Amino acid sequence: MRKIILALALVATPAAAQSMKVEDLCVKVAKHLLMTGTLHTGVVQSFPELKPPGARMTYSTRDGVEKKDMVDTIECQFESAKAPFGVTRFCVASTCYSADEKNAENKRRFDEVRILLEREGL
Repeated sequence: MRKIILALALVATPAAAQSMKVEDLCVKVAKHLLMTGTLHTGVVQSFPELKPPGARMTYSTRDGVEKKDMVDTIECQFESAKAPFGVTRFCVASTCYSADEKNAENKRRFDEVRILLEREGL
Protein backbone atom coordinates (compact mmCIF):
# COMPACT_ATOMS: atom_id res chain seq x y z
CA MET A 1 0.00 0.00 0.00
CA ARG A 2 2.83 2.40 0.86
CA LYS A 3 4.43 1.87 -2.57
CA ILE A 4 1.15 2.69 -4.31
CA ILE A 5 0.76 5.92 -2.36
CA LEU A 6 4.35 6.91 -3.10
CA ALA A 7 3.90 6.15 -6.78
CA LEU A 8 0.77 8.29 -6.91
CA ALA A 9 2.57 11.15 -5.18
CA LEU A 10 5.28 11.10 -7.86
CA VAL A 11 2.82 11.45 -10.76
CA ALA A 12 2.52 15.00 -12.10
CA THR A 13 -0.75 16.52 -10.96
CA PRO A 14 -2.77 19.11 -12.87
CA ALA A 15 -2.24 21.56 -9.99
CA ALA A 16 1.53 21.14 -10.24
CA ALA A 17 1.39 21.72 -14.00
CA GLN A 18 -0.75 24.84 -13.49
CA SER A 19 1.79 26.41 -11.12
CA MET A 20 4.74 25.66 -13.40
CA LYS A 21 6.38 28.58 -15.22
CA VAL A 22 7.94 28.60 -18.70
CA GLU A 23 11.44 28.66 -17.19
CA ASP A 24 10.63 25.56 -15.11
CA LEU A 25 9.46 23.76 -18.22
CA CYS A 26 12.58 24.82 -20.12
CA VAL A 27 14.63 23.11 -17.37
CA LYS A 28 12.54 19.96 -17.93
CA VAL A 29 13.19 20.21 -21.69
CA ALA A 30 16.94 20.39 -21.03
CA LYS A 31 16.85 17.47 -18.58
CA HIS A 32 14.97 15.29 -21.07
CA LEU A 33 17.19 16.24 -24.00
CA LEU A 34 20.43 15.80 -22.06
CA MET A 35 19.13 12.70 -20.24
CA THR A 36 20.15 13.99 -16.83
CA GLY A 37 18.42 14.27 -13.50
CA THR A 38 20.67 17.11 -12.38
CA LEU A 39 20.68 20.50 -14.05
CA HIS A 40 22.01 23.62 -12.37
CA THR A 41 20.81 26.91 -13.83
CA GLY A 42 22.75 30.13 -14.07
CA VAL A 43 21.24 33.23 -15.69
CA VAL A 44 17.53 32.73 -16.43
CA GLN A 45 15.46 35.00 -18.66
CA SER A 46 11.75 34.28 -18.97
CA PHE A 47 9.27 35.82 -21.41
CA PRO A 48 5.78 34.41 -20.74
CA GLU A 49 4.18 37.57 -22.17
CA LEU A 50 5.74 37.19 -25.65
CA LYS A 51 4.16 35.33 -28.55
CA PRO A 52 5.33 32.60 -28.47
CA PRO A 53 6.17 32.53 -24.75
CA GLY A 54 9.59 31.23 -23.85
CA ALA A 55 12.68 31.22 -21.71
CA ARG A 56 16.42 30.99 -22.08
CA MET A 57 19.09 30.16 -19.58
CA THR A 58 22.64 29.10 -18.95
CA TYR A 59 23.14 25.74 -17.28
CA SER A 60 25.56 23.07 -16.16
CA THR A 61 25.12 19.37 -15.53
CA ARG A 62 28.21 19.34 -13.30
CA ASP A 63 28.11 20.01 -9.56
CA GLY A 64 30.08 22.89 -8.11
CA VAL A 65 30.01 25.17 -11.17
CA GLU A 66 29.41 28.81 -10.25
CA LYS A 67 26.59 30.57 -12.07
CA LYS A 68 29.02 33.02 -13.65
CA ASP A 69 30.98 30.11 -15.15
CA MET A 70 27.98 28.43 -16.77
CA VAL A 71 28.26 28.92 -20.53
CA ASP A 72 26.02 26.20 -21.98
CA THR A 73 22.69 27.69 -23.09
CA ILE A 74 19.18 26.50 -23.89
CA GLU A 75 16.28 28.48 -25.33
CA CYS A 76 12.69 27.20 -25.31
CA GLN A 77 9.45 28.31 -26.95
CA PHE A 78 5.94 27.13 -26.15
CA GLU A 79 2.41 27.45 -27.51
CA SER A 80 1.13 28.77 -24.18
CA ALA A 81 2.51 30.22 -20.95
CA LYS A 82 0.14 27.89 -19.02
CA ALA A 83 -0.38 24.13 -18.96
CA PRO A 84 -0.63 22.44 -21.31
CA PHE A 85 2.35 24.44 -22.59
CA GLY A 86 2.99 22.65 -25.88
CA VAL A 87 6.70 22.89 -26.65
CA THR A 88 7.22 24.26 -30.18
CA ARG A 89 10.98 24.76 -30.38
CA PHE A 90 14.13 24.57 -28.32
CA CYS A 91 17.77 25.31 -29.07
CA VAL A 92 20.87 24.08 -27.27
CA ALA A 93 23.92 26.13 -28.18
CA SER A 94 23.45 26.68 -31.93
CA THR A 95 21.40 23.53 -32.66
CA CYS A 96 17.62 23.94 -32.79
CA TYR A 97 14.91 21.30 -32.56
CA SER A 98 11.30 21.71 -33.74
CA ALA A 99 8.41 19.84 -35.34
CA ASP A 100 9.21 21.27 -38.78
CA GLU A 101 12.95 20.60 -38.52
CA LYS A 102 14.43 19.38 -41.80
CA ASN A 103 17.25 17.41 -40.12
CA ALA A 104 15.70 14.02 -39.32
CA GLU A 105 17.78 13.44 -36.16
CA ASN A 106 16.96 16.88 -34.74
CA LYS A 107 13.25 16.36 -35.50
CA ARG A 108 13.37 12.99 -33.74
CA ARG A 109 15.00 14.55 -30.63
CA PHE A 110 12.25 17.20 -30.64
CA ASP A 111 9.54 14.54 -30.87
CA GLU A 112 11.13 12.53 -28.06
CA VAL A 113 11.18 15.55 -25.73
CA ARG A 114 7.65 16.55 -26.76
CA ILE A 115 6.34 13.04 -26.00
CA LEU A 116 8.08 12.94 -22.60
CA LEU A 117 6.53 16.30 -21.68
CA GLU A 118 3.08 15.19 -22.88
CA ARG A 119 3.34 12.08 -20.70
CA GLU A 120 3.79 14.44 -17.74
CA GLY A 121 0.76 16.49 -18.77
CA LEU A 122 2.90 19.43 -19.79
